[in-house]
Amino acid sequence: MSERLRKAVTKEKLFIPFITAGDPTIEATIELALSLERAGADVIELGIPYSDPLADGPVIQAASKRALTAGMTFAKALEMVSKLRERGLNAPVILFTYANPLLQYGFTQFVNEASAFGVDGILVPDLPFEESEEFGDICAKEDLALISLVAPTSKERVEKIASSAKGFLYCVSSLGVTGTRNELHPDLKQFLQVVKNSASIPCVVGFGVSQADQVEEINRYADGVVVGSAIVKQIGSLTNELSQPESRSAAVAKVEAFVKQLHQPVASR
Repeated sequence: MSERLRKAVTKEKLFIPFITAGDPTIEATIELALSLERAGADVIELGIPYSDPLADGPVIQAASKRALTAGMTFAKALEMVSKLRERGLNAPVILFTYANPLLQYGFTQFVNEASAFGVDGILVPDLPFEESEEFGDICAKEDLALISLVAPTSKERVEKIASSAKGFLYCVSSLGVTGTRNELHPDLKQFLQVVKNSASIPCVVGFGVSQADQVEEINRYADGVVVGSAIVKQIGSLTNELSQPESRSAAVAKVEAFVKQLHQPVASR
């Protein structure tokens, strides 16, 4: 695990926003990522757009389509992290991608380039835990954390994943795809108690977290939150402004303000 990520996960409550690389342009993504750090992001999750995003709902699917249409590729997403480091981004970056493009690119090539470009970890939602050992070993050699996802399935499987996770553990709030939800799953607290009993690293909650009161509630019994679709939806509504250099700064400021209010309950404690 990189020193950046090791330091970040020691914080009391993690705030991890998600955006899609290249949505709507490369320069817009760079400006947005820098604004997320200003808004209080402890870790930034950067999604590599993919044509068949199985774990993503319609909001992030639309973002992937916008990014792919604009010419974003797997290789360009990696290079973007290097540009972010050059522009002064200090927050750890976790890349979110899928097994198919990763296999096509090559596990070892990806890990070597990701490490060289300043990536701190990777999350692959359709790589089953039972089949992840080889890739996890490759990542570990370059100090990349392979972030584990754990969903409310069998208690035995939850405990197995939680006990061996690296970096932080991404707890899926409910079964299904990403997307904003008005209410948290009623069994979430009980699920998290099972996870935290087996995990020795921070347990953060994602999938469906979209409102400041949800962030505040989750932080009462989890170690942080991941917010994706709500932020990506804001970016989607500002696509035209973010795409034009003359209006980009004002649009980025709107997204930054939205992100700040999402985790303000944590910041104000």
